[in-house]
Amino acid sequence: MNIPPQAPLHLLHRVPDGTLATHSREPRGFPYPTALPFAPTARHLPMLLISHLAEHTRNLQADARAGFLVAHAVDGSVLEGQRLTMLGSFAPASPEDAPAFARRYLRYHPDAGRYLELGDFTLWTMSLERMRFIGGFGAMGWLDAEALDPLEPVSTNEESQLCAFFDDFERRQPTLDLLGVDRYGCDFRQNGRRNRFTFDKPKLSFTDLKAALFDWIERHR
Repeated sequence: MNIPPQAPLHLLHRVPDGTLATHSREPRGFPYPTALPFAPTARHLPMLLISHLAEHTRNLQADARAGFLVAHAVDGSVLEGQRLTMLGSFAPASPEDAPAFARRYLRYHPDAGRYLELGDFTLWTMSLERMRFIGGFGAMGWLDAEALDPLEPVSTNEESQLCAFFDDFERRQPTLDLLGVDRYGCDFRQNGRRNRFTFDKPKLSFTDLKAALFDWIERHR
């Protein structure tokens, strides 16, 4: 398949929007695609903020199985970029997880705060079964869910500490926002544009994560 390690993972962190395909209730059984913003969870899975009244939400309530497509166009061409089709199911975030998920989602999509305040919107997260990655000629194939990331994710507490560490430097770079940190890189927004800094290798300890984050901050001073 010649798929580079963590290629699907990095794609999920670079793209802010995806396409959710649910099973239509009426007319019954047809695929129902919807373009939606999303944020990656700590396990790199799509997290959606969707209205109780939306057609795709009602579809998920009737049948939780769904597909989710993310694509990165190169020079305006989707076919020249990477694509990832994920198959699995979606469920609302539990009351215990919802506050942390909301904080993470708002870092990636700060304008979504007004939707959360309405009380009609709920965060849903994906459970992945399989995925198909297309990264160019010869670099494509089906992968099991475990191939997305075999490592334990960065804990909420560790990520909070890393965000606080970044905040000490934020005054010097008011146009730079840290969105999330994982073992393979960090997501950021600079001058309103989202991007990702990829670490040279996975960081397995908090000390290594902090050193890698410091290196990223130094590069963007």
